[in-house]
Amino acid sequence: MPFIPIEEELDALIAGCGPKTSCLLQLIKETGMRIGEALRLKWSDVDFQRRVIILNQPEKHGNPRIFRISDKLMGMLNSLPRDGEKLFSSSPDSLKHTFLMSRRRLAAKLNNPRLLKIKFHTLRHWKATMEYHRTKDILRVKELLGHKNINNTLLYVQVENQLFSNDSDEFIVKVAKTPEEIKPLLRLASNTCVRKTA
Repeated sequence: MPFIPIEEELDALIAGCGPKTSCLLQLIKETGMRIGEALRLKWSDVDFQRRVIILNQPEKHGNPRIFRISDKLMGMLNSLPRDGEKLFSSSPDSLKHTFLMSRRRLAAKLNNPRLLKIKFHTLRHWKATMEYHRTKDILRVKELLGHKNINNTLLYVQVENQLFSNDSDEFIVKVAKTPEEIKPLLRLASNTCVRKTA
């Protein structure tokens, strides 16, 4: 099971890092991109007028995606120096080293050892879990993550159920209009029933 921090922990980590690392973390938090995908982004992939980022070079044979981003992230991107064609021109090793040093310093300063468990990929897990919690739409989460196979996405249903099982007695109603829409809902329903009766 992936570690899912609370949002306040992610925000404290983002706020405590330098401008470039903070921007990278905010980008992954908002989009759920893999770190490799984020590091491949070029300035030409950002539409500043429409506030969207287009990911045309996904990893792991994933699907290309387009993301609407917040004003906060837009401001962070605008403050970065444009010293190359890529958003993050530093080497991956350099960015990772900077992140690890900042994470260690902040965990000690805030007396929160949980921060040490946060990795770049943790933000992707957090986004997927929160998106499923917000929408209860596994197909939306699959599209967000760029997964080709929904079985890779179903993990977040289980994680969300465990994290938020005591939140409320609400239920979600979904309507399927085509056979293609029915299949994932049946799979999801059967997985949920199996878990609840086990």
